[in-house]
Amino acid sequence: MDNDKLDKIVADAHKAKDKRDLGYRERALKMYPHICGRCAREFSGKSLRELTVHHRDHNHDNNPADGSNWELLCLYCHDNEHQRQQVAGQGTATEQTDAATFNPFADLKAMIDKK
Repeated sequence: MDNDKLDKIVADAHKAKDKRDLGYRERALKMYPHICGRCAREFSGKSLRELTVHHRDHNHDNNPADGSNWELLCLYCHDNEHQRQQVAGQGTATEQTDAATFNPFADLKAMIDKK
């Protein structure tokens, strides 16, 4: 391999890294300590890949430069957060079901008065 090809490969690698660094995950990792915002587990080295960026408003297009819409969460806490959000969205006011009509204590007074 000649030097020109090698120089081009290295230059392309640097450009790709610079582009990745502009991504919100890289910016968040530079901005915040490598600690899960829920369980407070610390991450470093290879385990850093288990730390994710959670968008607080659930809008992945909302990436302010100050990072105010991000929090770092481990994979488990991130999954839990999205599951909680899904469950919360299931019971909306328009989807109300009929209230229960069975009253187990309906005849309690009569039963007590009998004795």
